[in-house]
Amino acid sequence: MHPRAGQPAQPEDLIDVAQVVGAYYDRVPDPDDPAQQVVFGTSGHRGSSLDGAFTETHIAAITAAIVEYRRSQGTDGPLYIGRDTHALSEPAWRTALEVLAAAEVDVRIDARGSWTPTPAVSHSILRHNGAGSLAGVRTQGPELADGIVVTPSHNPPRDGGFKYNPPDGGPAGSEATSWIARRANELVRSGLAAIARVPFERAVAAPTTARHDYLLTYVDDLDAVVDLDRIREAGVRIGADPLGGASVEYWAAIAERHRLDLTVVNPEVDPRWAFMTLDWDGKIRMDCSSPSAMASLVRTMTPDAGGKVPYDVATGNDADADRHGIVTPDGGLMNPNHYLAVAIDYLFRSREGWPAAAGVGKTLVSSALIDRVARALSRRLVEVPVGFKWFVPGLLDGAVAFGGEESAGASFLRTDGSVWTTDKDGILLALLAAEITAATGASPSAYHARLAEQHGESWYARVDAPATREQKARLGALAPEDVTATELAGEPIAERLVTAPGNGAPIGGLKVTTASAWFAARPSGTEDVYKIYAESFAGPEHLAQVQDAAREVVDAALA
Repeated sequence: MHPRAGQPAQPEDLIDVAQVVGAYYDRVPDPDDPAQQVVFGTSGHRGSSLDGAFTETHIAAITAAIVEYRRSQGTDGPLYIGRDTHALSEPAWRTALEVLAAAEVDVRIDARGSWTPTPAVSHSILRHNGAGSLAGVRTQGPELADGIVVTPSHNPPRDGGFKYNPPDGGPAGSEATSWIARRANELVRSGLAAIARVPFERAVAAPTTARHDYLLTYVDDLDAVVDLDRIREAGVRIGADPLGGASVEYWAAIAERHRLDLTVVNPEVDPRWAFMTLDWDGKIRMDCSSPSAMASLVRTMTPDAGGKVPYDVATGNDADADRHGIVTPDGGLMNPNHYLAVAIDYLFRSREGWPAAAGVGKTLVSSALIDRVARALSRRLVEVPVGFKWFVPGLLDGAVAFGGEESAGASFLRTDGSVWTTDKDGILLALLAAEITAATGASPSAYHARLAEQHGESWYARVDAPATREQKARLGALAPEDVTATELAGEPIAERLVTAPGNGAPIGGLKVTTASAWFAARPSGTEDVYKIYAESFAGPEHLAQVQDAAREVVDAALA
């Protein structure tokens, strides 16, 4: 933990915006340097212009590759494009529009010339393709829409990000991203001259470029997925902190349009994020699940001299609003796993219009409390690898009514059981916390306490351990028989998993379970470490034992 974690940023912590943007245009990436190549992780290509990893060349090449890919798939409808508030997002958005206009792709840009949260882009794609209609969503045929979101999510201010959403509205699968990355790297090697572009002024005025009101399309449709009437009638006081991200204008519109007692706690947008408190490692990071990054919002819930707090629930979002953070008067910032369990239990008990056979979706590194809640609900558990893309098919056809991951990202079906978004929706999960408060008369923290009494209290943590590139490759290719240990922290090992039980897909690592604990180990895609996720229902001391044993098990398997 950094000594200034949770404390306000100082001038020396801030980026030089002109330097970051200048490097975007001036740096020429080295195509032979792996650190400067196009690489799509679980949420698109990310990097910093200062490192030569996110430049004009990269974005022009990725966009040109997307144009080729969508044509190869027969996608000929409009492409919805949005951006967040990072300093590199607008330059990258401009570059992408120049390439898209030159290729005569029909593009939908924000009608207000402003920021667009990731869930709003997914929502608009799906609405164009039939969501909310009696016919339902189409993913095949003519005039299908797809999209691009320019965002590095919660990453530090120096970073940029760029991701593609196909016609199913969710994050692109590995088949698509591998093709796009490979083709983009070929184009990077050939240089910008090989990529057709038109000047930005012509691109934004092109007949193929149209303005679309993402905000109203999304905000006006919210009562189809959250009980806003109940929130309003109960008078739930909401404090919403956009953390300087793309949701800032959306929260103000939600308050006005739906007449909620909702205050935008901090409406400031600053690409340096000078108002943030530092994250655990001393960096500025808009991680709404981090107690250090959310320290300012947590402090707003301190009771006054009369014991009164300003809000019944306070919420935070990351820069593109695909993640949520929930702060309650009686529990502070909720652990993301705890809130996922609460959301699942409440929703499956209250949404009578949901399909009776719809399952509960979770990533395999999310809390086992969710498993116990799903069993109590008599609902099928769908456990998938890390990455929200794995929930997309189930959310589209109703086989999964809720999909959530441990990093505070989730989405769920409309009240009538049809699809809402197939990408994470932090605004939605924040509003759900207010609905839970209105419907139960208790905070989500109190709701979790009841679940813990029923199913057992758990302790969960993630730590990193050093690993070479070769060791990370071996970890990603392990077989169950490579684990020779028979016990974990004093308990017999029940399962050794290298594929996800919910869909049989490789997890890119290892998960080991016992009766009261589990751990999962996955290699980092950007650092020379592997990540150990662990949970115990036997206490914090046992969790520490599980973490130590996990290192031993993995080290032995990699030896």
